[in-house]
Amino acid sequence: MASAANCAVYFSSNTNCLTVFEIKNHSLPATFVSRQPNTFGRRSHNSIRLSSSTTGINPLAAPSATAVENDGSLLDTVPTPKVIIDQDSDPDATIVEITFGDRLGALLDTMNALKSLGLNVTKANVYLDSSGKHNKFSITKASTGRKVEDPELLEAIRLTIINNLLEYHPESSSQLAMGATFGVEPPKEMVDVDIATHVRVRDDGPDRSLLFVETADRPGLLVDIVKTVTDINIAVESGEFDTEGLLAKATFHVNYKGKALIKPLQQVLANSLRYFLRRPTTEEASF
Repeated sequence: MASAANCAVYFSSNTNCLTVFEIKNHSLPATFVSRQPNTFGRRSHNSIRLSSSTTGINPLAAPSATAVENDGSLLDTVPTPKVIIDQDSDPDATIVEITFGDRLGALLDTMNALKSLGLNVTKANVYLDSSGKHNKFSITKASTGRKVEDPELLEAIRLTIINNLLEYHPESSSQLAMGATFGVEPPKEMVDVDIATHVRVRDDGPDRSLLFVETADRPGLLVDIVKTVTDINIAVESGEFDTEGLLAKATFHVNYKGKALIKPLQQVLANSLRYFLRRPTTEEASF
């Protein structure tokens, strides 16, 4: 991948953290936040729902000789790719973090791909720790300068990043659920959605609750989870959505009419999500 045009190297007194480069005000010539409840989950009548047929991920023919960085090899142990979309850490921007061992470069190609979605990358930096190289972006919507709130656009960001991982690091396809369809090498074992799906809800103060979801990853998952929640009149305020290899893990702040969910409603929410997330396997088995 290309190297950053404007970069600096900083050494920190913290030996566990080395900032490799930092880009500020990187405007690329393409908001899950603390707005009113249901803003995050509200869908326009003209919006296009993301599904496995509208992901924008391109099938790959074969890995290129230059696809693996840092002297990596397709024969090496492939690390687990991680893509984190964080709506809690910064009130003004959506934070995206990408990790794939120590194989990622500056990801300028990824930032340019995000431009096509109507986004600006206002800040980008990389830090190292024992788990590898972490690339972090602060993203805002170009039209408003504010963080991304639309769940469909957040899912498009996630799929764009995964698409670039599959394109520039084809060895990652064996570690990603979408590698089964769009990668050069499918995962050796797919996740059993019935076993992998876990849903929990607990109180988080008097005004909201915390929803935890873990399940098998697939295209459109973030949008579908939010829609399932809002369809029973529960508002999604903010949260974090992580893709870790074949799994997706979400933590959402939710409320019902500005208050924490009572126990019966927590049970309704958990049961609705379990049914919805396991339903594709159940429906296929019923034929």
